[in-house]
Amino acid sequence: MPKPATSPPKNFESALAELEQLVAGLEAGNLPLADSLAAYQRGAQLIGYAQAELSKVEQQVKVLENGELKPFQAEI
Repeated sequence: MPKPATSPPKNFESALAELEQLVAGLEAGNLPLADSLAAYQRGAQLIGYAQAELSKVEQQVKVLENGELKPFQAEI
């Protein structure tokens, strides 16, 4: 299994695809301990990214009023 990437994923779908690969590698049980730890850490990063993306979309959906999707204004 190649070393996990450290850069942010391009999008939500690529994060899920990479996460699925990591899980498959971990479940196979053929990784050395250090590689398993690196895969676990990358998986945690990907989950955080995916959760943040889902949160953004959830906030945009909440803005939906009177059948119109209005631009989302992020709270700073």
